[in-house]
Amino acid sequence: MPKVKLDATFCAIASTPAGKTKESYWDTTITGFVLEVRATGSKTFCLRYFDESGRQRQHKIASYGDITFAQAAKKAQQLRSQVVLGGDPAAQKAKKRSVPLYAVLAQQHLDHARTYQRSHYNTEMILRRHILPKWGNLRLDEIKQQQVALWLAEKRQEGLAPATVEKIRITFNRSFELGKQWQIPGAEVNPVHGIPRPKYNNARERFLSADEAARLLKAAEASYNPQLKPIIQLLLLTGARKMELLKAEWRHIDLERRAWLIPDSKTGKPRYVPLSQPAIEVIEGLVRIPGCPYLLPNPETLKPYDNVKRAWDTARKAAKLDGLRIHDLRHSAASFMINAGVDLYAVGKILGHADTASTARYSHLADSTLLAAVEAGAARMNVAKGGANHGV
Repeated sequence: MPKVKLDATFCAIASTPAGKTKESYWDTTITGFVLEVRATGSKTFCLRYFDESGRQRQHKIASYGDITFAQAAKKAQQLRSQVVLGGDPAAQKAKKRSVPLYAVLAQQHLDHARTYQRSHYNTEMILRRHILPKWGNLRLDEIKQQQVALWLAEKRQEGLAPATVEKIRITFNRSFELGKQWQIPGAEVNPVHGIPRPKYNNARERFLSADEAARLLKAAEASYNPQLKPIIQLLLLTGARKMELLKAEWRHIDLERRAWLIPDSKTGKPRYVPLSQPAIEVIEGLVRIPGCPYLLPNPETLKPYDNVKRAWDTARKAAKLDGLRIHDLRHSAASFMINAGVDLYAVGKILGHADTASTARYSHLADSTLLAAVEAGAARMNVAKGGANHGV
């Protein structure tokens, strides 16, 4: 362990003693500054020190020739200052090298989503289509808040719907929250957190009239998908969510009690949906395939459909119902019930809403029902003509 005053000249001519494969020359000026020389001729600048646990650590500064001696000495002095102040440069370097690419965290995020999300396809699509192409090849600690904020603004300028941009932001934020929870290096600071979210109104209210519903069902009759018409009928007649119906099983249908059990709803609680006589007639008309538990399976796979988008779009266009979403059938079911005089509380129970706030969005649909009520009361009192009905 020879000690010498390292300088540019010594480093240029330094070699290993005969018979040795490696020699370390310690600088007498900067404590721990070392030039490692190998018999092969390669040389390395490094700093050696003892960490707080008393273990000797080594931090490589650079290979000789990649930087000048002056640069190496300056870096060694900086690192030595960190050590004196309680730092651990080698540990910090190892931690930085252990920071994964965002693509690695994204895969862990998706694997986690599959364990609890009933439908993880949206998460997978947002990661694959939007987030990974931009950030997948960057280390977590290279992703900065200002860059993310600018990127989200660009997404809005590209014409993406505000709700889509918000889903992207939420998914990206969720990745870093999970990374922090799992103590993944580089995820300690969430670059998505704190980015202002523009206010927007995402409320979409589309309700079918009876004539529009009839046109849609007629178009569905001509569909190449034989299940499309009963799917639309039952969504309109029950107000169920699309995936609740596509995954429905015969064992959950009780025609005697006129009830359909949905064991795993969006709220996480099972619920019963009452079945009207028309709904029962649709169910009784379905072809029950031996050995297949599903109410409306894909006839080719005998498994539930992931979606019926192509068949739906074809029927919707044929019925001239531009912009109609399959989820709007649920809104339409609520509309028909409310305008038939059913109160909001009952509608909320049928739809499986967790709170009254979700049902309140349909309150304006009850205007005609409420108007009929006040008209009936006014007629009974006969106040406008000068006197109340004495029978009141």
